[in-house]
Amino acid sequence: MILYRPVGLEELTLIAQAGYRSFPAQLAEPPIAYPILNLEYASHVAESVKTKDAEAGYAGFVAEFEISEQYARQFAVKSVGIRRRHRELLVPIEEFHNFNTRILGHIKVIASFYGKQFRGMVNPVTALPTFISPVL
Repeated sequence: MILYRPVGLEELTLIAQAGYRSFPAQLAEPPIAYPILNLEYASHVAESVKTKDAEAGYAGFVAEFEISEQYARQFAVKSVGIRRRHRELLVPIEEFHNFNTRILGHIKVIASFYGKQFRGMVNPVTALPTFISPVL
């Protein structure tokens, strides 16, 4: 199952430091992680929310990753948004470490968005901030 997670600059930095193999523990509340099931919604959050958020470094990234369908079935799915068309998995924080071990392959950054207040340089090839190494 392909999933998406909109992340800010600090979280992306921690993902890169982990070799693009896992997500960091929640940096803030709530006590549930919400991997997203559709790219459109993840892109919307990364672009419309993260790029306006100082805590996200005024940058948003869409991380794409895969877990097995069998493992994913244990989590409830929540529908959100207008007409409830966006769907998220509800992963309790106490399960998050195990969830990370179930990621198949590498986490990929498939979209990058930068707000007007972003400060830094962006690699024109990777579309990532220059201080973040891409997955090899």
